[in-house]
This record gives sequence, C-alpha cells and structure tokens, in this order.
Amino acid sequence: MFPRLRTAALAALSALVTVLALAVGIPQAQAASSLPCDIYAAAGTPCVAAHSLARALYSSYNGSLYQVQRASDSATKDIGLLAAGGYANAAAQDSFCAGTTCIITKIYDQSSRHNDLTVEGAGGAGAADVGAPADALPVTVGGHQVYGLEISAGMGYRDNSTSGVATNGGAEGMYMVTSGTHVNGSCCFDYGNAETNNKDTGNGHMDAINFGTECWFSPCYGQGPWVQADLENGLFQSNAGYSTNSSNTGTGALPFVTALLKNNGQDHFALKWGNAQSGGLTTTYSGSEPTNASGYSPMHQEGAIVLGTGGDNSNGSIGSFFEGVMTSGIPTDAADNSVQANIVSVGYGGATGSTGTLTPGSEISLKATTSCCTSDYIRHQNNTAVVSAITSSSSALDKNDATWIVRRGLADASCVSFESRNYPGDFLRHYNYQLLRQPMTGTTQFRQDATFCPTTGKSGTGTSFASYNYPTKFIRHYDYNVYIAGDGGSNAWDSATSWTDDVSWVVSAPWAP
Repeated sequence: MFPRLRTAALAALSALVTVLALAVGIPQAQAASSLPCDIYAAAGTPCVAAHSLARALYSSYNGSLYQVQRASDSATKDIGLLAAGGYANAAAQDSFCAGTTCIITKIYDQSSRHNDLTVEGAGGAGAADVGAPADALPVTVGGHQVYGLEISAGMGYRDNSTSGVATNGGAEGMYMVTSGTHVNGSCCFDYGNAETNNKDTGNGHMDAINFGTECWFSPCYGQGPWVQADLENGLFQSNAGYSTNSSNTGTGALPFVTALLKNNGQDHFALKWGNAQSGGLTTTYSGSEPTNASGYSPMHQEGAIVLGTGGDNSNGSIGSFFEGVMTSGIPTDAADNSVQANIVSVGYGGATGSTGTLTPGSEISLKATTSCCTSDYIRHQNNTAVVSAITSSSSALDKNDATWIVRRGLADASCVSFESRNYPGDFLRHYNYQLLRQPMTGTTQFRQDATFCPTTGKSGTGTSFASYNYPTKFIRHYDYNVYIAGDGGSNAWDSATSWTDDVSWVVSAPWAP
C-alpha cells in the first residue's frame, strides 16, 4: 500500500474509533489521540486539505510536512515528523541548511487528496512569488522547537489543481492557526478556496479566511486584526460587508490565533476566532451570504487553494501560518470546539525548557550593569528596543517584552540572534544604529543586522555583544534607548563615557514564565 493511502486508511480507522467512543459515552476529551482531521472525520466532515509546518494533523500521519531548498546548491529535502502523529523534525532542517540558507518550496497536504502547496506563480495583481525563508519563524510547540511559515510581501503558495475541494456552491469549513503580531493592512493574507487561474473571476469565486488589519468595508471596530471572509471583491465581516458586531474589535496582538470560516455555499457563512493558547472560540458573525452585491448566493468557488495572498495573487500582505485544514461539508460547532481544544492542548509558544544561558533555545533577559541602571533590562516597546526597570511587580506584558529567546545567529551560527518571546518571528536587529524589534524577512541584510557575537563583558563583568556586520560596535544602552555603539565617535551614543559598562550585560533568567 502506498504510504499516503496507508495513512488515510489508518486515519479513517482512528476516526471510527473516535465515533465508537462517543457512541458508548466516552467523552471527546478522553480521545487524546484524536487530532484535528480525526475530529472532523468523526463528525462527518473529513479534511480535504491539511497543511502544517509544525505537526501532524492526523494521529496516524507519518509523512512529510514540507520541503526546503538550499541556497548553496539548490538541493531539496522533505522535512517529516519525529514520530507518527507528532511534531516536525526541525533538527533535520537545521542540519540540511547549516552553513547556508533555505526557503520553503512545498507544503504537503496530509490528507489523501495530495493537495500540496507550491510557490505561487504570477497572477492578475502580482508577479510570481518567492518562497518564505525556512528559519524565519522558530517556535515551541508541544515542547519541541519547530518552524512556522512567515510570509512577507511577495511570498505565497498555491495549488490550482486540487481534489475534493468545494466548487460551485459546495459546503466547506476551514481554519488556520496564525498570529496577531505579524499583520498589516495590505491585501491579502488568505488561506482557503480561490480561483484556478490566479485572476479575479468575480464575486463569490473565493471562499477563504482572511486575517489582517485591512478594513475593506467601513465601519470596522477597534484596530484589528480581524478574522474576515475573502469571498472575492471584498473582505466580509458580515452579510453587509462591514462589521455589524461592535464588540468585534479584533484579536489584538495575540501571538497565536485560531481563525475559522465555514460556508454552506448557498445562503449562510460564519466566522469564529480564538486564542490558540487558551480558551474557546468566539463567533463574530453567523448569517446569510453577502447581500451588498450579487454573486455570493450561491457561491461560485473554483476549488484552488491559496496561502498568503489573494485569489489574484495580491501579495502585499504579511502573516504567519502554523497549521490549517479545509473540510468537505460544514463542521459542527462541537467539532470546531474540539479542534480548538486540541490546538490549545499542544502548547503553541510554550516554554523552551532552557533558561538563562546563551545556548540556542534558551529564554533569557538582558540586564544592564551600569551603576545607574542595574534594575533595567532590554525590552521592546512600540517596535523599538529600550531599557526600563523590570521587577517582580511589573505587568505580565512588561515581563514578556523583556524576555528573548536565543537563536543561532541568522547570519553566523557561531553567534546569536534574539527572538521576541511574545512576538513570534520578530528579532532584535539594528537599523541606522538603533535596535528595533522587526519580523525576519530572510534578506542577507536582515540576517546580518540581527546577528550578534558574544564576548567577555568590556567592563570585565557579564557579556558584550558585537554587531556581526559592524564588529567594532556593541549593543549599548544610551539615554534609555538601545544602539550598536563604538567606543568614541561622532554619534551621541558612541560617547566614551561609561561605554564599557553600558555595553556589558548580565544574561539572566527570563522574566516571562
């Protein structure tokens, strides 16, 4: 039996076991081996697409999750799982990509439909896309370091020749786990059903989840980001287009968000979201198809799958993707709730298990050693790195902002980079000598700007961090901001006064749990 057919058969058996367990009164929560596609299959709405860089979405799946391509020789490698039904073997990627860089060239469909996503070609609104950098979004899931997919403008994935995906008014559901910290207001960070020719072919020809801060129809409430339905020629928060729910102010800057859309293709769609780290789902809209224009009732889906762009390859958006599925038919609310519970249970963004050292994967805080400022730590604030006092009585947000995850240097594995604890995929990098918190784009410039090489503290205490591409400049606090600074120079922050103390830091246990 072919591996994927065997996987599908085992998945069907797992779903049957779940159904039988429910029939005899065993609570769903006790079916610990049931993963999202097992749950949906048991509810009669099987997955027709299941994509994830982080983990298996069927308890029996033991195939590849995604493919990476190496810059040094263009060789490719499939990245699989540590065990059936488990988590990505990120170490295989790290080994294959060591000494060079990799991009993600394919995301495998775990269902038997083989709806694999590859880098998207040119469309009506955008040139051909490029693959996302494979190491841009390290994250802990289920206690394992894995990678997510970090989309910058000009990146996207697609499959225009699918099997089983709803067309011409068919019913379907879909969800994705994304992030509220890596968004913008450009079109269109989507996952779901799209046109098969990469062009806008009219109202109702798309049925995809959109996540971002673009308000297509006014009014929108709050600042977003919002879970919306991209049904083509509009991002819909209701049948009127604009939000009819003043309490839907968006998810805010949650590091991990479950975004969900379901549509019967005829006269009803619904939108839900949840914190992917805790709690349940909130329904923000459930009602008729759009009534502000024709063509949406019934829908006219074409059955392609898009990730990271609009249906016509509008590719100005940014976003993060960890996992997502599409189903045949509309899942029950109970199934959605069980899937959300499973997502929460795996612990997206959990502790790495290592603290207080410069070993990659360790969570740390960086404490100033200058006599004025021994209670101050490097933290991000409005995207800028500053130093401020952090104590046991500080807010949870302040403690998170002052916590960093040590990663292998993005430009040199013998050095280090610092990923934000509460903004997955955002790193400390210098720009015009000032340190900022920014999402990793994969460019050579970003990699160099975000890499720092540790050395003994210049004051004889702690550790100093030399800029990889400006090796005579070190991370320094000056007037409560953080720079890379030389010992003397034309810039105020290069002042020789207290320079050795200001560039020396204590690598301490993290403030965030």
